[in-house]
Amino acid sequence: MRPNARRTTLADIAQAAGVSVATVSKVVNGRGDVAPHTRVRVQELLHQHDYLAPVFRHTEGVENPTIEVQFKGGLKSYVADTLEGIIDTAAEVGASVVVSKASGAPHWARGLVSAGRRAVIAVTSVYTAAHLDELARVGLPLVVLDPLHLPDSQVNSVGATNFAGGLAATRHLLSLGHRRVAYLGGPAMAVCNQARMHGYRAAMEAEGACIPDTHVHTGEFTFETGRTGAEALLDLEEPPTAVFAGNDEIALGVIESARARGLRVPEDLSVVGFDDTSLAQMVSPPLTTVRQPLREMGAAALRTALRLANGEKVESHHIELATELVVRASTAPPREGTSEGR
Repeated sequence: MRPNARRTTLADIAQAAGVSVATVSKVVNGRGDVAPHTRVRVQELLHQHDYLAPVFRHTEGVENPTIEVQFKGGLKSYVADTLEGIIDTAAEVGASVVVSKASGAPHWARGLVSAGRRAVIAVTSVYTAAHLDELARVGLPLVVLDPLHLPDSQVNSVGATNFAGGLAATRHLLSLGHRRVAYLGGPAMAVCNQARMHGYRAAMEAEGACIPDTHVHTGEFTFETGRTGAEALLDLEEPPTAVFAGNDEIALGVIESARARGLRVPEDLSVVGFDDTSLAQMVSPPLTTVRQPLREMGAAALRTALRLANGEKVESHHIELATELVVRASTAPPREGTSEGR
């Protein structure tokens, strides 16, 4: 069952059980004036059909709707920044937010509705067809923030202009005189990683700069991916003079790998990140990075979720907010004497 699928009704259960709708309603509401064998039969059918009383429809007029925000993995700087945007906006509009780890437990969506949730915001989590079916079955709208896969036309999502960000980051390095520019990214199949990498490739190809296979690596959006990826790059006979990292954590791993070898950033190696999390300004030197408007993305996701919970139509199933290059101290022209062939 997808978001536009028909929902099981009390009439469906009543017909299957051979009883009246009023009898089914009594069972659903815990009334005692139902024969035991009839109650058991109706309860079995309710469970088989995954029927859940539409609790949130009774609360559409409440002044303080509650939105469930789920994320997967650790509470990293990226997630914290998006959550800040969600929570701040919820406070502005009089909504409440409950934050949890994404769950694979059976009937987890039923529990959310029973707890009075009006919608779900998933931060980068991967939602399968089974997840979507369960959310549709209980009538909970879903908004995916920064989806890892191409947005489904039946799933509302909020993201950023990742291709434009990758293009801007690489053009910046090329404008400084770098030609041996490498890319270290996140999961190969993640749509945001692919867009950033395609932006990198487009800028390099437009400049006529060579992209050896050894200069492009994917992994996870983690510090460790940056550290180990940079080690492989710096071991090359002709290592890159600049690295565009798929996020700030990868960039920090690159800087640490360079430091461990006695290399200076940016004198010996320029580094650009992506996201502009709080880490970008804490590292030394401060990181040149592509600002992904994480707080604004969180705010847009919250407002979209509330509109969907209230039964409103949204103009587009996918929203993209603009990225922006932020130049700091981790990038500079390549060191004199460096061979920068095309």
